[in-house]
Amino acid sequence: MLSLADIRAAASQIEGAVVRTPLLASRTLSALTGAEVFLKFENLQFTASFKERGALNKLLSLTPAERKRGVIAMSAGNHAQGVAYHAARLGIRAVIVMPRGTPNTKVRGTQVLGADLRLEGDTLAEAAEFARGLAETEKLVFVHPYDDPKVVAGQGTVALEILEARHDIQCLVVPIGGGGLVAGMATAAKAINPAIEVYGVESTTYAAMYQRVNGLPVSVGGDTIAEGLAVRDVGELPLSIVKRLVDDVLLVEEDVIESAIVALVELEKTVAEGAGTAGLAALLAHRDIFAGKRVAVTICGGNIDTRVLASVLMRGLVRDGRLVRLHIALPDVAGSLAKVTALIGEAGGNIVEVQHQRVFGIASVKTPEVEFVIETRDKAHTAALVARLEAAGVRTKLLA
Repeated sequence: MLSLADIRAAASQIEGAVVRTPLLASRTLSALTGAEVFLKFENLQFTASFKERGALNKLLSLTPAERKRGVIAMSAGNHAQGVAYHAARLGIRAVIVMPRGTPNTKVRGTQVLGADLRLEGDTLAEAAEFARGLAETEKLVFVHPYDDPKVVAGQGTVALEILEARHDIQCLVVPIGGGGLVAGMATAAKAINPAIEVYGVESTTYAAMYQRVNGLPVSVGGDTIAEGLAVRDVGELPLSIVKRLVDDVLLVEEDVIESAIVALVELEKTVAEGAGTAGLAALLAHRDIFAGKRVAVTICGGNIDTRVLASVLMRGLVRDGRLVRLHIALPDVAGSLAKVTALIGEAGGNIVEVQHQRVFGIASVKTPEVEFVIETRDKAHTAALVARLEAAGVRTKLLA
């Protein structure tokens, strides 16, 4: 079985080649969640993910003959970049297989690092099947993203750094994709402090580890903003460690993951991908578990597509009631639109969009309809703005 000695050896091997990322307290998130929150910023690695740790530890373990043959890895993105980057540094040929639906930012990030990139399969499992076949054909060394003791040991160095920085941490919250990170961190943390609590986190759409641990049939699939968690076949080595050492596997909904992304941008001024924010999502969704505890949350990746990030941030404004749609019926007289826009401005609303409808779907040709998209401070401000309009005789409907 994996031991603390293996993880300490990995830390020694990779020292200086990966970033010793900061562990910082967050007063705002602590106030929001009721826990004493510390964030481990693995999104500040060169490839913006913890995956470099395990990838490098595995590559450094290869024999000269294996290095000459080259390596192959399958990945939804972050493991791919970790392998590609460090293989290039070490002069090792790297072939990377990624699912066709991998976000463009991760595809580009892997390509620029010099790897031989193949997009195969619609899922990580299908990409893995292709990669294993190619490894056999071309005699490449397969570098598994999570079911390899060297990789798991490398990921466990995250916990070493957390507990060296704050020995009084009471709880670790760790996202789970294939399970390598939580397995490595739990191994290190429980060996150093058996009383520490370790929680894994999965999306409800991809709860394979939760299902395996609880003896349930694995049923996963569907769209997710946390593609790093979108794993059907969790690692057997991580599974065995999770069963022994992890206190529980928590599930979070997609909308809570989105809220966590928004919270990190707005409160901590840091960008994280969906999988990278799953730990914070767990604190938001399961506050009773963590209330009053000193908790370290691993922000494990920052490779989010910019278009997706923009959409998430705008959806966050809508969810918080800070971006609203108002449907207003106007009298068809000169100056009526100007009157309404003036009232909105006086009430402190910022008009983002206006759609003026005179033909389709209106109740009367004499009553044109206008839909405003307005930015407000919060739900209370929105209610006050609507009340201001209605007090002035403007028929207003707040659209969902």
